[in-house]
Amino acid sequence: MVRELREQDAQCSIAQAASVIGDWWSLLIVREVTRGHRRFDDMLRELGISRKILTERLKHLVTHGVLTREPYQERPVRHEYVLTETGWALAPTLVSMQDWADRWLLGDGSATGAPRAGSTETARVRALLITKIPAPLPLPATTPPLEPARGTPTPTTRDTAARPPTPLDVVPDTGTATILFTYPSTGPATSLPPDWNQVPGAAGCTLENRLFRDHHPELTAAGITLHGVSTQRPDQQAAFATAEEIPFPLLSDMDLRLTAALRLPTFRAGQDLKLKRLILVIDRSRLIRHVIFPVLDIPSAIAEATEAARTLR
Repeated sequence: MVRELREQDAQCSIAQAASVIGDWWSLLIVREVTRGHRRFDDMLRELGISRKILTERLKHLVTHGVLTREPYQERPVRHEYVLTETGWALAPTLVSMQDWADRWLLGDGSATGAPRAGSTETARVRALLITKIPAPLPLPATTPPLEPARGTPTPTTRDTAARPPTPLDVVPDTGTATILFTYPSTGPATSLPPDWNQVPGAAGCTLENRLFRDHHPELTAAGITLHGVSTQRPDQQAAFATAEEIPFPLLSDMDLRLTAALRLPTFRAGQDLKLKRLILVIDRSRLIRHVIFPVLDIPSAIAEATEAARTLR
């Protein structure tokens, strides 16, 4: 039940937020919509909730501007529920709650960029197999300059870092497959949190990007799109792309929209949430066809992802 605010809580922002999303079902409804379950019957199936409670909670979230109703069918008219900007602003809250539970309720409290043995995060990632990436899901992207003669990305250090980010869908509507790899962080040592190299699974991101860079020509020739994703700001990614001559887009999930949509595993370094390393192979219909997690041997994982993507013709 959604509680009315007490008079003494009227000026408390925490109480105000709790009055909108503090209810168990309201928060889980937001979770499901971020995952792409936008229709009433889909939510019923995913949540195991009664029709009456779901109707009440959806009305509550629409009233408070978290969701909006949009028609998806004319005869008869049917609506689906879409997150507003207010609703998407809750993505970091969802991810922080998930990260807190993974670490403190389901883990031993230690910070690690590697998966924990027998962890629920491993089960979540592997459950992504044969599920769809919600559409559309554009993220700010550091895109390499195009060579006019051929229209293909050209490794260059001319002005990549100075170019503004271009929003790109995480799964473009071209090519035979997309390899989407997530990594914690890249950049000079001065830009990384203290004791970065002491966090298990944190180091290795530069190597992974370099190896994918070296495989990029053969992937492009096979019609395979390559995207790297981290929670870093686009300007930080652009500086790295310039220094390392990265020829494929690096996507910034700094607002944690992709992370919330797929419930990706994270870890906290300093005050920042970082993505754990994983690789997804996605077909042109946005279906996840291959999952690699954990990524313990980077060269072997890249070879496995490349082979899996080549089969999607």
